Amino acid sequence: MSNYQDLKKRLLKNDNVKKEYDRLRPEYELLDKIISLRLKQKMTQKQLAKKLDTKQSAISRLEKGMINPTIDFLNKLASAFGKKLVVEFK
Repeated sequence: MSNYQDLKKRLLKNDNVKKEYDRLRPEYELLDKIISLRLKQKMTQKQLAKKLDTKQSAISRLEKGMINPTIDFLNKLASAFGKKLVVEFK
């Protein structure tokens, strides 16, 4: 097991850390999906920004989790990837 995995396992034993980790999970899963889709389509941040009529720096901030995208922006993002946005509650 890697040092990261060991550390993560140890930290998640703490109830407060686990609670915060679980709270942030959907946000980081979304960011991971956005980055993965962009890379899978061999798009740079600049190319994606151009498709969305925005700046590369805005895509960078999005991918770093520094902004909270609106549903409208996520819809545009999905379209730029040739995908459909689906939001669900489980």
